[in-house]
Amino acid sequence: MATLSPAVRAFLAERRFCVFADIGADGVPHQTVLWYELQGDEIMMNIGRKRVKNKNLLRDARASFCIEDETRYVTIVGTCALQWEDQEAAQADIKRLAARYSGAAAAERMSANAFRTEERMTIRMSIDRVDVRGIE
Repeated sequence: MATLSPAVRAFLAERRFCVFADIGADGVPHQTVLWYELQGDEIMMNIGRKRVKNKNLLRDARASFCIEDETRYVTIVGTCALQWEDQEAAQADIKRLAARYSGAAAAERMSANAFRTEERMTIRMSIDRVDVRGIE
């Protein structure tokens, strides 16, 4: 497990979108822009369970994650654990992400109108390797 410096933790705590890459069935990287939250020594993300990413991660849990801000960036390589058995927890995770990115009122609306109608899956990605540029 790699260690994140306080400066990298602060960078990741800012509201940014990540580019998340898993490995497709054909071996080609599959990238998606996602909401995320740094939680301790893991990255938490949440997706609809019927997405291609779900199938890819169940087959091969290796993934990468990148956040950039012009000339500064953090790239993380890790392994993903998937959680969907507890839908109450998965729904709470997507609601927390929606509040982080869109505000509490919008998160309530999204949760009531969209998220509750689908099965959700939380992705918890380990931080095995980190590459940092421009962040002290």
